[in-house]
Amino acid sequence: MAGRWVPALVAVVALSGCRAVAADESTVDAAGLLAALGEPRTEDTGAHYDRDAWGGWVNDGAGCNTRERVLAEQAVAGSPFQRGKGCKPRCPQTEAAPVPCWISAYDGVKVANPDGLQVDHVVPVKEANRSGARAWTAQLRAEFYNDHANLWAVTGKSNGSKSDKDPGKWKPTDRTSWCAYATAYAQVKAKYALHVDQAERAGLLAMLNTCPAGGVR
Repeated sequence: MAGRWVPALVAVVALSGCRAVAADESTVDAAGLLAALGEPRTEDTGAHYDRDAWGGWVNDGAGCNTRERVLAEQAVAGSPFQRGKGCKPRCPQTEAAPVPCWISAYDGVKVANPDGLQVDHVVPVKEANRSGARAWTAQLRAEFYNDHANLWAVTGKSNGSKSDKDPGKWKPTDRTSWCAYATAYAQVKAKYALHVDQAERAGLLAMLNTCPAGGVR
């Protein structure tokens, strides 16, 4: 099951307007997302976690690494975003007021300088290690680490606040992103056959209940 999408749960997450949103939040199947995660289980201790064992950003055949590709994909439509030399993301500014090229989904902050962004794992690497990934191969760890479905460009401050916390311990300060965040988180966990604990499931439920289609009460 690991490494494959659960077909019924696929939903594209993209930037629109001023926040990260699911392509069509009105169709989010909250009950289905939670059901795909199975019954809550106690987390592993994570005692054997080794960050270095997960590798880093990989380069594609066009000379771009994962971070650069994610920043290009998540740039706001119509913004002055450009790919500079060596695929380096650029957001040229005029003398007028700064025009943002990105909007951090976790806190809603508009960003014009790519150096102010970090590419975060929605399901943290350490969290994956605690919830079923301990015995993964190096190839699967690298796949997870570079999976665009699990990567959001956000401010360093919001990423630092989140750290390796799961939805039972942390939620985006921008509540308008709760539906998209919980949807993406649950999809990634299902894709890689990772389990959730009781508090984590409750956190996901609270955020999925903000989706326009309604959640699981």
